[in-house]
Amino acid sequence: MTTKHESSNKKKRKFRPGCILLALMVITALCGTVKPVKAQQRASDLYARNNLIAWCIVPFDSKKRGPEERAQMMKKLGITRFAYDWRDEHIPSFGEEIETMKKHNIKLQGWWLSSGLHPEQDKYLPLILDALKKHNVKTELWCMFWGGPEFDKLTQEEKIRTMAKPVAYVAKKLDEIGCKLGVYNHGGWFGVPENQLAVIEYLKMPNIGIVYNLHHAEEDIDRFPTFFPKIKPYLLAFNIAGLKLGNPVKVVPVGEGDAETEMMKLVWKSGYRGPVGILNEGTAPDAEVGLQMNMDGLKKVLTTIGDKKALKTYR
Repeated sequence: MTTKHESSNKKKRKFRPGCILLALMVITALCGTVKPVKAQQRASDLYARNNLIAWCIVPFDSKKRGPEERAQMMKKLGITRFAYDWRDEHIPSFGEEIETMKKHNIKLQGWWLSSGLHPEQDKYLPLILDALKKHNVKTELWCMFWGGPEFDKLTQEEKIRTMAKPVAYVAKKLDEIGCKLGVYNHGGWFGVPENQLAVIEYLKMPNIGIVYNLHHAEEDIDRFPTFFPKIKPYLLAFNIAGLKLGNPVKVVPVGEGDAETEMMKLVWKSGYRGPVGILNEGTAPDAEVGLQMNMDGLKKVLTTIGDKKALKTYR
C-alpha cells in the first residue's frame, strides 16, 4: 500500500479486448459451481458514487485531517464507505475514528494491516481486534502477509502450507468478533492472486476473501482475464487505479492509463457488484483533491464503457 513496485516485464503489453469474451464465458461457467464469499454486500450499480470506498486517505493527506475533518471531507464528496489505513501516530485515535464514522453514517468497510508469518507476535493485531470488539464493529481486515528470509527457498506446496498458518490464525481471531479477512495484493509471492486463491482453497475458511488492487497490478495486466473469474467468488473489494503501459508500468490517476478501462469493463460485465475502492495514494498531496481526481477519471471510464446508470450518480 505504501510504495509502488516496478514491473519486470521487458516489452510493452497490450490488453486485448477479445480476451473479455473468453473471460466472461469462464465467469458464467464458474458462477454456477462456486459460492460467493459469505455475506458479500452487493450494489445495483458497481461504479456508482454510493458504492465507492475512500482508501489511502489517512497517511496520504498533506492536511493531516483528523477523524471529524476526514468524515466531513467524505460527506462533501458523497462517499459513504471508508477503509482505514493508519500509522503509529493514529493508534491513540482508533476509537475516535470508529465512533466518528458511525456518527456520520459512514461504513467502515475495511481496516489495513501488514503482518508476517507470526501474527500471534504482532503488536498491532491485538490493538485492532480490541478496538473493533470494544466498539462493536463488523468489518474486514485488509491484510498483506510477508514470508520470512527462507520463504523463497520453499516449494510451492510448502509455501502454501506455510502461509496458510498465519492467514488461518488471523481469520480465526476475526471470526471470533464477527469480522472477515481480506487478503491483499501488494507484491511478493503473497501478492500473486493465484497464490492467494491457493491459500484460501487450502484453508476453506468461510470468512476469508480477497481485496484486489489495480494499484498493485502492474504484473497482472496480461493475465487479468484469466485469473479474475477464479477470484471473483471470493472478492470483497475491487480497488481501482490507472495503469500506464510501459517499462515499467506506471500507476496513474484513473482514466489516464492504457489498461484500467478494459479491466474495469471486464469486472463490470462479470456481474461483480461488491464495493469499489477509490484511492489517493500517490495521486495528490491533499486527500480530497486526489479522491476528486480519481472520481473525475472514473466518470471518463464510465463514459467509455457505456455505464450510463452509474454515471448519473455523479451529476
